[in-house]
Amino acid sequence: MITVLSGVWALLLGIVLVMLGNGMHFTLIGLRGDVEGFSASELAVVTSGYFVGFLSGARITPQLIRRVGHVRVFAALGSFMSAGLIALPLITEPWAWTLLRVLIGFCMSGVYVTAESWLNHAATNETRGKILSAYMLAQTIGIIGAQGLLTLGDAATSALFIGASILVSVSFAPILLSVSPVPVVEVARPMALRELFRGSPLGTVGIFLLGSVYATQSGMGAVFGTQIGLSASQISLFVAMLFAGALVLQYPIGWLSDQIDRRKVIFGAAALGAVACGFGWLVSGDIWFVMAAAFLAGGVTTPLYALFLAYTNDALSADEMPAASGGLVFTFGLGAIAGPLVTGWAMQWLGPNGFWLFLGATFVVISAYALYRMTQRAATPSDETERYLNVLPSSSAVAVEAAGAWAAEHSENDTADAGES
Repeated sequence: MITVLSGVWALLLGIVLVMLGNGMHFTLIGLRGDVEGFSASELAVVTSGYFVGFLSGARITPQLIRRVGHVRVFAALGSFMSAGLIALPLITEPWAWTLLRVLIGFCMSGVYVTAESWLNHAATNETRGKILSAYMLAQTIGIIGAQGLLTLGDAATSALFIGASILVSVSFAPILLSVSPVPVVEVARPMALRELFRGSPLGTVGIFLLGSVYATQSGMGAVFGTQIGLSASQISLFVAMLFAGALVLQYPIGWLSDQIDRRKVIFGAAALGAVACGFGWLVSGDIWFVMAAAFLAGGVTTPLYALFLAYTNDALSADEMPAASGGLVFTFGLGAIAGPLVTGWAMQWLGPNGFWLFLGATFVVISAYALYRMTQRAATPSDETERYLNVLPSSSAVAVEAAGAWAAEHSENDTADAGES
């Protein structure tokens, strides 16, 4: 493993640093928004702005790379993102924050596309799975670590925003000083939603709903924390719990999905998420029970994303997978834009527990639809399914395509080995 990572350590270090900065700013939006008196619905629009930019960046960045190259695009996006972060405390108006978040989301999406294309180019067929896993771990560590950094300052000042901007600026140094330009990134044209739904109704509907869950957790979690009266350090811990659960639950859920009908695992994971949200609603007065609810509800979200990708790939041919990956990422982005808006409205009218209500209801719909689909289509035998590989919801289509190719190739190898034995 050390040999595998020796050639990409600078990229992984840069990803950790940029995720520290990006993770800080996600929570800071909720903390500073409360200081400025923003309503839940206003902060919901600000949150959705990020995902509007993210979705746009995923479509436009490959074109920019083809025109001017990886290094220039990477450096330019990093500069704009750093500037956007440092401008947030200078113009504390909802409309300005929404525009800045669109910019930051666009830049962050482009950073993912560029970094993931470098990683994919550096990997071989034998090392791609390990490198992708290390990349996903680096992202998760960065997001969780960012919450700890928030305890070092006061959201009412500019210090933490400046710190996030510095981390993003510094993150590009190890990457730009250690990697050379690679061939132009190629991202398949996304499959049309109608065609994607025809191939995998559960994958399409499920990943749209999951996009709304993920965006609500990452963008509105801090807003929920401020509304129930948590301190800044407690809010940071709450957001960290939403992501920490995936580190524990990812492997057992992934292993199980390779053994039995994936729809059963999807149903079980979504049902666990719904129960956790109901528990969070009931125990909102006890901070540690709230943390436990966040750990479970957030812990099933990332594995569900990888499950929907794997399940959709099971229903498609190898030639269709790249286009399907782009279609799934796009569908997830649409859900991510819609989710915070609905949650913000619910929290505006129902109070803080509108957060748990929306998440829980969405998990219930996912689990119910998974049950329904089990009555409509026979299960794919486990020896004919693609391998499960951890892919984070924040990844671009480049990583999703690479993971799909790796899973398909290793599944073919497993089948061949079984046939020989």
